[in-house]
Amino acid sequence: MQREVKYALLVANCLKEKAESLISDIGSYLQEQKIFYTVNRITGKPDISSFSNKNPVDLVFSLGGDGTVLYTARALAGLNVPILAVNIGSLGFITEVTREEWKEAFEKYRSGLLGLSERVLVQVSVERNGRIIRSFEGFNDAVVASDGISKVIRLSVEISDTPVGKYRADGIIVSSPTGSTAYSAAAGGPILDPEMEALVLNPICPFTLSNRTIVVNGDRCITILVERDQRAKVILTIDGQIVFPLEPEDKLHIRRSPRKVSLIRSDRRNFYEVLRTKLNWSGGPDA
Repeated sequence: MQREVKYALLVANCLKEKAESLISDIGSYLQEQKIFYTVNRITGKPDISSFSNKNPVDLVFSLGGDGTVLYTARALAGLNVPILAVNIGSLGFITEVTREEWKEAFEKYRSGLLGLSERVLVQVSVERNGRIIRSFEGFNDAVVASDGISKVIRLSVEISDTPVGKYRADGIIVSSPTGSTAYSAAAGGPILDPEMEALVLNPICPFTLSNRTIVVNGDRCITILVERDQRAKVILTIDGQIVFPLEPEDKLHIRRSPRKVSLIRSDRRNFYEVLRTKLNWSGGPDA
């Protein structure tokens, strides 16, 4: 089925060396196709408050790396706008399309030959003194940790009102399936198929070695309590891009967001091929 694209948005990380030339190439092609477009340039730390788009959008080009996709996904979450993630540099876990392949992928999407990968978001609400003071959404993960290096903090965890335990650790990661290949994987967590609807609860360097990673049904709510008498300041980070300071006795309610993000699939490579390449799985005797 032919898909109509009348208006496109380009979100580009202009700190990447080849970003401007790619913007020019895509812009020229869209003009030839009589497709209106605007450009949202990222020139520093990604900040959704500076994201602006006044027109209905049929498709978004995310030009950069995985970090650019994280920013774009949060900015457009719930709008049902497909994102064509184009990598500038080495191939990322999320950005399956290279900068040489963008035109082919775009035309195949318009022709109905490429499908969409629906991804869940992590939703975080911060409760302080009995009321919700801030809410966030993350495409990769939410991390509760100290604001310094290798400082143990104390956290209590419940899953759907059932106490799971008290953690003395460097922190806790709650990741989406998409984010399971990011910080959570580096902390020893499992890799999930990105289209699953689950969350990963992963302690970072727990003091008690029996504290293990848990894969949680996406319908559950994970509650993390920041206990009293911390030896370090505690912070919440979302996708490694948003930082929010926490206080003792703050509660974080973390669940699967009702909103999703749609990524345009590549027919050149799928998630498992990217995984094999990025993690150097040879599949042979030297694996």
